[in-house]
Parts: sequence; C-alpha cells; structure tokens
Amino acid sequence: MADALKVAGLDAFYGEVQVLRGFELSLLKGEVLCLLGRNGAGKTTALKAIMGLVSVRAGSVLKDGQDLSKLSAHEVPKAGVAYVPQGRRLFAEMSVDENLEIGLSTRGKGRQTRESVLELFPVLRERLSQRSGTLSGGEQQMLAMARALCLEPDVLLLDEPTEGLMPSMIGRIREVVAGLRERGVSTILVEQRVDAVLSLADRVAFIENGQNRETVGVEQVRVDPGYVRRYVGVS
Repeated sequence: MADALKVAGLDAFYGEVQVLRGFELSLLKGEVLCLLGRNGAGKTTALKAIMGLVSVRAGSVLKDGQDLSKLSAHEVPKAGVAYVPQGRRLFAEMSVDENLEIGLSTRGKGRQTRESVLELFPVLRERLSQRSGTLSGGEQQMLAMARALCLEPDVLLLDEPTEGLMPSMIGRIREVVAGLRERGVSTILVEQRVDAVLSLADRVAFIENGQNRETVGVEQVRVDPGYVRRYVGVS
C-alpha cells in the first residue's frame, strides 16, 4: 500500500531543546495509525512538526512528492493536511458557523463541503448560531474536528480527541474516525486510551525519547501486552 505521508530523519526543537531525533514514520493511505508512548515521548511534537509548528532542522515530511517541512505553517493545510490539537483551540467568542467558515475559507471550500461535514456531526447543525465557548466538551471536540474536515483533507492529525469526554461522545468520535477511513482519509491519532487504540487503529507506532521505536499491526498489540507495558507503562 502506498504512503499517504512519510516522515524521514526529522530533528525537531523547541528553542534549543531537541525533542525529535531522526524521527521516522510512514502513514499508509486509508489507515488509522496511532502513536502511543509515555508523556513527553514526542507524540504531540511529531504532529506539530508535520504541521510546521515547531522548528525542524533536518529531515523531510513527504506528501504527494512535496516536502511539507519546507512550507510555512499556514501553507501546510492547503496541501491537504488538517490538524486537531489537544485542547481544541476554537475561537470561543465566535459562533459554531463562524468557526466552520474559517476552515472552509482556508482551502476555498463551499456549501457542499459544509453540508457534508454537518452530516457527520448533526448536533452542530442545531448549534450553528451558538457561541462555541458555550458548547459542552464533547460538542467542542466535534466542532474542532468539523472545522478541520472543512479543509477536505486526505491526511488528518488528531491529538487526544477523546480526552475528558463522556463515553457516548467517545463512541461518536470513534465512529467518525472509522467513517473517514472508509472515505479514504488517512489519520494519525495520538491517544492515551489503550482501549480506544485497539478498537480503532490499523497499526500502532510506539514513540520513546523522540524516536519511533517500532511500528506494528494492531493485532500484534492485542496478543502481546508487552508492547504497551514496555512503551506506555500500563498493562
């Protein structure tokens, strides 16, 4: 299967502090790849490096023959990569509809895209005029994902999308990610909930000390809990 995204030899820094060291990662087309590792392992930094949000001093991020590491942060979404950061980062004083419009305008998408996104998150249709800061935590997560999907990306980066959500909302987020896979969207998912990973991922990349130590199929992780104990520290 072809790569949707290939990260090679990436060195990433916050100021003078190096976090990623020769980081390697391949995301296959139409798969859900989960990044697992302890806090501080470099999972979130890997997503930010792909999006051009941290300093990258070596390596490449290849998508469709283009090296995204050479682009500025505002150009990466235009290449078809969308990012939902931990904490959602919505414009709290703006309405749901206005937040969606920001996503649509980034790649010049229109009404058809908006309707397609609202079909995935029908509760947002009932909240279009509501200030996003007054939504529940689950609804805010849905809006953050919806805004990202307004870009019509073929690569989606999700940083702990189920954090702090009630079980029904977690189930809905999982359903949406699985549905996007059926549409051909390739997803990198940072997730601390091992049960969520095992129910959703195609492969799992174990991140430690700023490096991808190994990437294995999810079935291997299911049958051998040693992977999770070794890299995450839980059974």
